[in-house]
Amino acid sequence: MTSKFQQNIISKLSLQVASFQEGFKILANASSLRELGRNFNHILRGSILVVDLNLFYKKNKESPWEEIYVYNKNSKKFLDDLELGTNFLLVSAKRKSYKLRILLPLNDDSYFGLFLGPKLDRKPYSELDKIILQIFMQLLDNAYQAFNSKRKEKELIFSLNHRVVQLNSLIDTGIEISKLSNKKMLMELALERAASLTNASTGLLRIFNNTKMLSQIEFPAGSNSREILNSNYKIERQVEYRGLKYFITLANKESRMGYVPFDETDEILLEAFARQVLNAMENEFLHKEAIEKESIKKELSLAGEIQKKLLPNKMPEIEGYDLAGINIPSKEVGGDYFQVLKLSDGRFALIIADVAGKGVPAALLVSTLDACLVAYLEMQIPLSEMAKKINSLIYKASPPDKFITFFIAVLTPATGDLDIINAGHNPVLLLRKNNKLEKIEAGGIAFGMFDMGLPFEGEKLKINRGDRLFLYTDGIPEAMNKREEEYSDERMEKFFKSKKPKKAKTFIGNIVNDIKKFTGNTPQSDDITALYLIRN
Repeated sequence: MTSKFQQNIISKLSLQVASFQEGFKILANASSLRELGRNFNHILRGSILVVDLNLFYKKNKESPWEEIYVYNKNSKKFLDDLELGTNFLLVSAKRKSYKLRILLPLNDDSYFGLFLGPKLDRKPYSELDKIILQIFMQLLDNAYQAFNSKRKEKELIFSLNHRVVQLNSLIDTGIEISKLSNKKMLMELALERAASLTNASTGLLRIFNNTKMLSQIEFPAGSNSREILNSNYKIERQVEYRGLKYFITLANKESRMGYVPFDETDEILLEAFARQVLNAMENEFLHKEAIEKESIKKELSLAGEIQKKLLPNKMPEIEGYDLAGINIPSKEVGGDYFQVLKLSDGRFALIIADVAGKGVPAALLVSTLDACLVAYLEMQIPLSEMAKKINSLIYKASPPDKFITFFIAVLTPATGDLDIINAGHNPVLLLRKNNKLEKIEAGGIAFGMFDMGLPFEGEKLKINRGDRLFLYTDGIPEAMNKREEEYSDERMEKFFKSKKPKKAKTFIGNIVNDIKKFTGNTPQSDDITALYLIRN
């Protein structure tokens, strides 16, 4: 029996080999620990069919545990269960909140801690599941080592390249500003490039006639000049031309650790740069915008316009329902997508998706997804089969680090029946008339991660009169303020439950305002996309 059992395990593990190999590629390409954890969650979810996965990281024994990917906020209460040691531990537990806990010591004296809730099928974790978990934790260990090695290598290469770039930029900038004849444009460009060369976050250029200040230019425009002059981290240089004195002040040198003092190289660069500005003022030649930069800008603008055409400019009217949606991209070309399509049989498809990454590659995947949906939905094939076909197409059309989280709900208006697939997307929220909140998580892995024939299991629900459905992308719960605090799922769900206006458009406007109130002046880090449906 032992031999047959072993043979069975070997047979099943052999089917997972491609998954392990592809999983390592995806994990190793992560650009941050948070992305590493998010990718690990998607991979593990597809392999052992578990949604309740909570991953923590501890830099060393003295440091606190950090959330890397947390599904169940209650899991933070059990961090004391992770007894630190030098050996890998996988322990079954009978706690209500989790069924397995794992401690993974790393070679730099840091740790990963993992809590797993029950499987989707509610079956206990088998020995094969535990073996697969051990292998995936080893993949995580190897990917973390690769991540650390690449980070250190990048830091070294960045440091060397940065010096080369600074010198090349100094030469290029001298050529550029020497062509400018418009004095104001020359000054603005000079200040901008001086800041760029030295990694200064702000700059100030003041022009004096004896002791009287004639004018000043700030970078970025509108910066507080008093704060620049009073900064603890600043460097200054002065040049004179035709009786006028030009003072260049740069402040707050940026680094990954925050603001740091300027170094000798920065002093030398600013001195050389000041001389170039003087030469440019003497030459007074006109400089035009770089053609290549303008060309790229136009291409991005065109790509953005094309992508906007994929999104609905007006919501279809559904009798007995009220519907609204919004898409606010963080860049010229975003990676979020939503759509509401009326099918030939009178049903409506509500769709929302999020491409990993932004820019033109993400826009191309969005375009591919849109074309697939229009074609397959009209064929009226089962959603699970449609999801399988789209996954295969996206996998073949995208690089290894690109995938799409996807949610679709096909609504039969007369009955309120919903046919649902969730492919690795955030849980969609359904608020019942009695204020009971339900989370819709049915489905499988994100599109484009694997093409191994994994099933996409659907779910059927019903939206009753007075119920509300909220579809969103992670740009909402992960919106950050200046303290790097997230808006969070908890705040979003609380807002969803407490704010129940008569019009869907009112809710969309209200939650966008609440996000902006939370983030303040912090730049938007991710696309914000949402759909809101009310059954009247």
